[in-house]
Amino acid sequence: HLWNVFGPSGPFGANIAFAIRARVVNLRDQGCCQNPFGSFLLVQGLETLSLRGRAHCENSNAMAEYLSNHAQVEWVSHPSLEAHPSHELAKKHFRAGCYGSVLCFGVKQGGCASAFEAAKKFTDSLRIATNLANVGDAKTLIIHPASTTHEQLSPQEQIDAGVVGDMLRLSVGYEDFEDLKKDFEQAFAALA
Repeated sequence: HLWNVFGPSGPFGANIAFAIRARVVNLRDQGCCQNPFGSFLLVQGLETLSLRGRAHCENSNAMAEYLSNHAQVEWVSHPSLEAHPSHELAKKHFRAGCYGSVLCFGVKQGGCASAFEAAKKFTDSLRIATNLANVGDAKTLIIHPASTTHEQLSPQEQIDAGVVGDMLRLSVGYEDFEDLKKDFEQAFAALA
């Protein structure tokens, strides 16, 4: 069809079919050309991706270890921990020390009416970590799935999806780990 309209015998009297196709089809399929500053930012981001990825992993490994030894934490799920059921597989298939930056953990009830309420209170008490459903950000993000992303599900559907009331999902950023630890300590203190 392009050839009939934009070819040499078309109404424009010039063979512009290739130019039109290259422009129209590429715009439709791939979007506009990236602007120079956007390209610069993309290259800058790619150049530091391995450093940021390593920082994410180091912090998440340290956070998993810290949480697994905390008296107010019921359980922790992160493949860096030897007790994790997939730890050996993760060691085999992942880069050394790189187990991902997302982990889940459960808080104990503490002075709250339930572990569900304790998890919500803990999330609301954090100052550095942001209560947000995204993952993989530069900053640490936390969410209580049972009261947010999976709230519309019945209790049985939540369990079937692997969501329990005390569960918090944490996407660890690359802030200074000691700052994160202090933030978590003050949030744990709020549960007492």
